[in-house]
Amino acid sequence: MPRKKEPSLRNCIRELRAASAGMTQQDLADEVGVTRQTIVALEGGNYTPSLTLALRVAKVFGRPTEDIFELDESP
Repeated sequence: MPRKKEPSLRNCIRELRAASAGMTQQDLADEVGVTRQTIVALEGGNYTPSLTLALRVAKVFGRPTEDIFELDESP
């Protein structure tokens, strides 16, 4: 029986940063308390954030977490 694909988490962080007066990945990393490499991985879809990190990111942009992160359950 084929294994079901695990859902991934999509986000619009890159777009939100660009719309925030050119916020850099380092700026965001400093705001939420992680490394720039974590932001790079997060934006690239290679890292699933903890709930705490997702909430911190949402707070920086003044948006609900569900506006930033979306579960991708496509096959």
